[in-house]
Amino acid sequence: MHKVVMGIALAWPVAAQADQVVIAALGDSLTQGYGLVAEQGFVPQLQAWLDGQGVDVRLINAGVSGDTTAGGLSRVAWTLTPEVDAMIVALGANDLLRGIDPAVSRANLDGILQAADAAQVDVLLVGMEAPGNFGPEYKAEFDAMYPDLARDYDTLFAARFFDGLAAEGSDLASVRDDMQPDGIHPNAEGVAKIVAALGPEVLKLIARAQE
Repeated sequence: MHKVVMGIALAWPVAAQADQVVIAALGDSLTQGYGLVAEQGFVPQLQAWLDGQGVDVRLINAGVSGDTTAGGLSRVAWTLTPEVDAMIVALGANDLLRGIDPAVSRANLDGILQAADAAQVDVLLVGMEAPGNFGPEYKAEFDAMYPDLARDYDTLFAARFFDGLAAEGSDLASVRDDMQPDGIHPNAEGVAKIVAALGPEVLKLIARAQE
């Protein structure tokens, strides 16, 4: 929900900027733009895509390379400054790389969403999908936490960060041309495809924040 400006004295000076939505993108290296020049990263490309849609929005890059859901939880309070109207949460990839118990990851994401709810900040929760090598039980528990939490907190939800690259049922091995040499992070062209897929969901987030 859009934050209510308290007091007539405060409302008048900010009236000219009232339509702009400020969104913090809380994430890891995928959000931060690892391995790319600044303008090729996820946040700058998403900002350019949204500008092309004619919406008045400002994105804040709150991505930290290497961050787990625990790292996101530890810094969500100072990410949610008074100017922030909405937040994209894209965390969990490093939890997977470290084999962290999905129950721990779920609790961290729950804490992040609690903080956003308390701050009256709308959220787009972006999921990650566990590989099969951790076993079916781990995969089922990890994959389920995102839709479960989105439902619990009535957030907007995008099932997979990489949906713009891989068709449903395929894996990242099939999209090597869109990845950096490490096989983990998208290159500039890959980011553009991710942004094109997630962009419409961010437009929904902006609309919700303006309600």
